[in-house]
Amino acid sequence: MATEIKLASGNAAAAARPFIEVKGLTAAYDSKIVVREVSFSVAAGEHLSLLGPSGCGKSTTLRCIAGLETPVEGEIVIDSEVVFSSHRRINVPTEKRKLSMVFQSYAIWPHMTVFENVAYGLRTQGVREDEVRSEALRALQMVGMVELAQSSATALSGGQQQRVALARSYACRPKAILLDEPLSNLDARLRSRMREEMRDLQHQFRLSTIYVTHDQEEAMAMSDRVIVMRDGRIEQEGPPLEIYDHPQSRFVADFIGAANIVSGHVRPHGAGQPVILDVEGTAIECAPRAALPRAHADGSHMLAIRAVYAELRRDAVPELANHWPATIERRILLGDLVTYAVRWPGGNLRVHGFPNDLFEEGSRVHLHVPSVRAILVDAD
Repeated sequence: MATEIKLASGNAAAAARPFIEVKGLTAAYDSKIVVREVSFSVAAGEHLSLLGPSGCGKSTTLRCIAGLETPVEGEIVIDSEVVFSSHRRINVPTEKRKLSMVFQSYAIWPHMTVFENVAYGLRTQGVREDEVRSEALRALQMVGMVELAQSSATALSGGQQQRVALARSYACRPKAILLDEPLSNLDARLRSRMREEMRDLQHQFRLSTIYVTHDQEEAMAMSDRVIVMRDGRIEQEGPPLEIYDHPQSRFVADFIGAANIVSGHVRPHGAGQPVILDVEGTAIECAPRAALPRAHADGSHMLAIRAVYAELRRDAVPELANHWPATIERRILLGDLVTYAVRWPGGNLRVHGFPNDLFEEGSRVHLHVPSVRAILVDAD
């Protein structure tokens, strides 16, 4: 379900002119449709992430934009130039779309030095040799790899190879950069450092960037806007925090962050009155919505409660809405975070806390869920 595109405040000025536009894109492998009528745009200088599980169509969408796959239907526009149109029979070759792509496998030439890898794309564009040298060294300086310019590419670590792949992409002065899960082969610590470096580079060059990932942490940390895909369609799109705080479906609530999903029936209410969900006889006041989301066939509705927004208290605060007695059944220490399995009148919840104020297993506590954090979502 596509939603209105909302850009982060830093990109408000860029929103006037989409740099990349994808309209009604449908793609298939043989007779199997893998992307279904997908439409979105990317502003100049915006970092957009396509996020979703394996097989949802995100990489195929990226490859269609790059010209590596031919869609069945739709139109792709880059910098006001139509590079693909099924209706007008236009299909501009990959090398003429002036895009750079960074792959999961890095695609480093093993028989070349680091410098030659970065210079290769410039030479294929017919750049003069003196400019090739200056541009390649500039790109290597940008990623902190100048000292290894004459090293064999095969002698590099995974993180270093990824830096070379990025340098090669930036050196060609592309109109935009497409990245297909470029950090998935790195360990967690290096992946965290690399995504910060890539975000800094994106800000520095203000290039339109489309980043494919199945890692919601990467998408949240790096993106101006996120598109969550499912079964070849757009499930939801918006700024990362908007999607995190206001998931529209159970799928999005489950896929982005840790969410408790509970089921209940909406109690009758009048216009302007808060929506109350009855869960096992327990009333939960929900965040306001313009209209009720889709319900299950039996009429029950789904509610998402982020584990980080549920609160545990030692003392009761009766005047608060959504406040119940509860019991800590299990506590799991996860370094900087603590996860509690909590039994409350509506069933079981996961609640996140911090190790500076621990609750013991078996202790009686009070659970509070702010009504603005109780989000009704579409049932799957």
